[in-house]
Amino acid sequence: MIEHSQQSSVDASVNRPSARIISIQRWSIALLVAGGALNYIDRATLSVANKLIQDELGIPVAKMGLLLSAFLWAYAIAQLPVGGLIDRYGPRRLLGLGLFSWSVAQAAGGLVTGFGVFIAARFALGVGEAPLFPGGARVVRDWFGIRERGFATGLLQSASSLGNFIAVPLLTFLMLRLSWRWMFIIVGGAGVVLAVVWWSIHRDPSEVRLTPDERRYLTEGDENTTSRPPSFAEWRQLFAHRTTWGMIAGFFGTIYTLWLYTGWLPYYLEHERHMSVARVGIVAAIPYFFGCVGAVFGGWLCDFLTRSGWTPIAGRKLLVSCALCGISFCTVGTMLAQSNAAALAFISVSLFLIYIASSAAWATVPIAAPSQYTASLGSIQNFGGYLGGALAPTVTGFIVQRTGSFSQALMLSAGLSLLSAAAYLLLVRQPIQAGPSD
Repeated sequence: MIEHSQQSSVDASVNRPSARIISIQRWSIALLVAGGALNYIDRATLSVANKLIQDELGIPVAKMGLLLSAFLWAYAIAQLPVGGLIDRYGPRRLLGLGLFSWSVAQAAGGLVTGFGVFIAARFALGVGEAPLFPGGARVVRDWFGIRERGFATGLLQSASSLGNFIAVPLLTFLMLRLSWRWMFIIVGGAGVVLAVVWWSIHRDPSEVRLTPDERRYLTEGDENTTSRPPSFAEWRQLFAHRTTWGMIAGFFGTIYTLWLYTGWLPYYLEHERHMSVARVGIVAAIPYFFGCVGAVFGGWLCDFLTRSGWTPIAGRKLLVSCALCGISFCTVGTMLAQSNAAALAFISVSLFLIYIASSAAWATVPIAAPSQYTASLGSIQNFGGYLGGALAPTVTGFIVQRTGSFSQALMLSAGLSLLSAAAYLLLVRQPIQAGPSD
């Protein structure tokens, strides 16, 4: 049962941030949102150009599923080392390097001539993008007080849906006006510019002389604060806690459904719903608008529940579990919908709930473990999520090729969402403390 604490763990008299801290917060979130949006625009290039790439390079639909998954497998595997590296060396270095390298890999995707080289470019893209969201969780932990971390996390999570919302019409325009190859190259070039801006502007707390009041604001009410970098043995100990496994399982179901739509939505609307490419370029953006709203609303709900007396972890647990149940219901609704409008409505609500769950899950990271493990725990959670994300395009591709329909793929996703909700509800119980497992 979820606990409702009448005594909030955060004192109402917590310090307010200084003008300098507020400026750092605004710049940090603005740059992270820009990076996150570009991150998802990069990911969407292959989905938007799916049919044209198939035709030009002669890649069958099942192999397209493998190509869509190449990025995801690399991204998932790279999560495990990258969190510890961020906690040790700081998000400024790791995010700057990641942004630059993934943008070069993205541009390289426009130069490929065959399936094998394309796989390599997408794999490099996945490794480069790995630091972004764990690093973002660490930035939120570093620069926001505990009562404001939920909304900041929601803004950061909105970047992915914002990126998809922008991506479909923007990339369709570039693809039809120029070519799918120039689409890849232009988006990659924009990322190189953003990497230079990030490195020039962002600073980690160790690079700033903080006043005692500023340090108090950043740490007050947060019992798990420490500046000591984690050892490998301590990082490994995170896997001994039930809370860690609950976070992994909950994010698995969330990202599986997200990547079913991210990988296959344009193709689904063309193949199953018989829409034209030009119409899909407009219609496919609608669910991601709702996802963007859901991300910000989910982050706001996390802080609202904390202010209302829920313990931070209990409020987030409630949101993730309920959202996953709603996602399951809407995914079944998508399968059963007779009209295109009804199907689009169910998909839009699914994306709204997916991003509520994602915001709440990421908002759990800065309060679920000691501060030196923030990026590490975030990357472990993301590893679990993107195992699901990597499976979704591949499994969906094989099911669609075998059956000629998305029905079984949607039912599988609905079942996984329910299982993930149950795991999150049962396993995520309390913040992880340094020391013995729970």
